Amino acid sequence: MFGFLNVYKPKGKTSHDVVAILRRVTKIKQIGHTGTLDPFAEGVLPVCIGKATRLIEYLNHDKAYIGTIQLGQSTTTYDIEGDVVKVSDKRVSAYELEKAIERFQGKILQTPPIYSALKVKGKKLYEYARAGEKIDIRPREVEIKEIRLLGFDEEMKVLELYIECSKGTYIRSIANDLGEALGTYGFLAKLARVKAGDFSAEGAVKLEDLKTLQDVEANLLSPLEYLDYPKYELNDTEKEKVSHGMPMDTDLQNGLVILTHQGKLSAVARAENHCLYCTKVFV
Repeated sequence: MFGFLNVYKPKGKTSHDVVAILRRVTKIKQIGHTGTLDPFAEGVLPVCIGKATRLIEYLNHDKAYIGTIQLGQSTTTYDIEGDVVKVSDKRVSAYELEKAIERFQGKILQTPPIYSALKVKGKKLYEYARAGEKIDIRPREVEIKEIRLLGFDEEMKVLELYIECSKGTYIRSIANDLGEALGTYGFLAKLARVKAGDFSAEGAVKLEDLKTLQDVEANLLSPLEYLDYPKYELNDTEKEKVSHGMPMDTDLQNGLVILTHQGKLSAVARAENHCLYCTKVFV
């Protein structure tokens, strides 16, 4: 079995839970996902099955989320699962909120939450937090391609944001930092990932609907639909060369190229100085 699955991860399950369940269903060990979702979050989780795991690095890793933020409190984890550490009675107007949101548009520096799986000096940040150890967390540049307010309940101090962002962006940090920017506090109360690269929530299959091998096969997606690179169809002679990892002459522009034979993925190659070099072969 070879291909992608667009799985909708439910609340309460980890991304690793999803992979473990699919391994039990398919009896295939070579399964991986393209981006972790916290257990309290739900949404799109692209999963690669079989040799398709070798294609993860070539996928579009931009994400889109709908997040619900509670103002007036901050927590240890920056989300609803943490302990409340600060409280504010300050009320925020819709105008103040809109102006503060503007600061998060574009390329920004963001400090990852201490309760996250990001590794620093060989250890995950949450391991430092649980051990009570202090660690210097350096801000990282991320890109917020779009951020807009979907709704705001001034009385309850609850807002909903739509956010499109680059890989590595923490929506929990945006919730916390937005609260700080407003002169109050904030934490992420709810999160749904609605897009992961070219995979969307509308086309996702629920995890609970993948109970048998046949269910998985019926929802398997061709990698060719999600590899946004030039395609080159091989003839029989060229396919034989590719199967042995041999380079070939080409007039293609320099860069990555997806090689196909009879409409099926054969290899990922790199065009360089009028020559094609195979980087990953699937035949």
